[in-house]
Amino acid sequence: MMKRFAFHLASLLALAGCATSEKEVPVEVRIANATPAVHVTARGETTPVGTPNADAADDPAIWRNAANPAASLIVGTDKKAGLYVYGLDGKTRDFLDAGRVNNVDLRDGVAISGHNGILVVASDRNDVANAKLALFRLDPGTAKISALGKVDAGKGEAYGICMYRAAEATYAFIVLKDGTVHQVALDVSGAAPTGKIVRTMKLGTQSEGCAVDDRTGILYVAEEDVGLWRFDARATGSTIATKIAAADGKNLVMDAEGVAIAPIGETDGYVLVSSQGDNAYVAYRLSDDSYVGRFRVVDGKIGGSEETDGIELVLGDFGPAYPGGLFIAQDGHNATAAQNFKLAAWDDIVKALGLPQ
Repeated sequence: MMKRFAFHLASLLALAGCATSEKEVPVEVRIANATPAVHVTARGETTPVGTPNADAADDPAIWRNAANPAASLIVGTDKKAGLYVYGLDGKTRDFLDAGRVNNVDLRDGVAISGHNGILVVASDRNDVANAKLALFRLDPGTAKISALGKVDAGKGEAYGICMYRAAEATYAFIVLKDGTVHQVALDVSGAAPTGKIVRTMKLGTQSEGCAVDDRTGILYVAEEDVGLWRFDARATGSTIATKIAAADGKNLVMDAEGVAIAPIGETDGYVLVSSQGDNAYVAYRLSDDSYVGRFRVVDGKIGGSEETDGIELVLGDFGPAYPGGLFIAQDGHNATAAQNFKLAAWDDIVKALGLPQ
């Protein structure tokens, strides 16, 4: 058996040498060439999205109910159809037909029409020539999501989205397909939402995943075939990017996709990025951008996750199954069903990577 596997792998490696790009290299070879990754298993999963036989599920966001962690909610996109709301049991609590919404993020405690609430923002690509932000309110009591309206976000195809709560405003960063990043100041205090592009940044090629550390005002963006970058998220800050990690086929394998943050203490923690090319996730230390480790969500009682687009991570108590935090990954190959999202415990990831607890 081992001899046959070695011969098969050698054949694949030979094939890889003839490939014109890393994306054409068979996934088995990409995994073999990459830095080894530890394994964790999912503790839960959502029901599949409604669009079958398609690349449809894309990006999750998490709302943690501090008063009742078991009542926390997950918002996930079906980029062909709209937004889902799930409970921690993975069951669908609501669906809103919002069309082609790609990535999603949320912030709690935002003044929406005079009342603090949960603001959900999605990148709207119903018009591929004109990017928009689609804004929603999430009701934590009913788990229902309702549309507030749309805000113009520049010319080009909307891809990634992430939010930033600063002292002066709530912002959304929209990442366009060509690597342009607009920072949009949002105002949802009135009857209809408004927004203004206050700053623009640029990466060289197709980009999507992003996340902002509200504590430090740092924006992290994944340029799919190049690597992971950080920007100053402050509206008055520099627009020059600093590369954290290259998509070198070792620690990070193109496509670099979803991005999430594990904030620890006042300024430390980890930034995680989906190493889509070899079905893995990579952690880098926030304090110095250093490489920390890699992990995969593999088959257990629940299936693993492969070819992950969006990821999200929120630390804190989510009940007995996720006491230290909840990590969610889009699953690009959900057996014979439509795509869905896999739920893993942050405690399991910490233990597998040997991180300090």
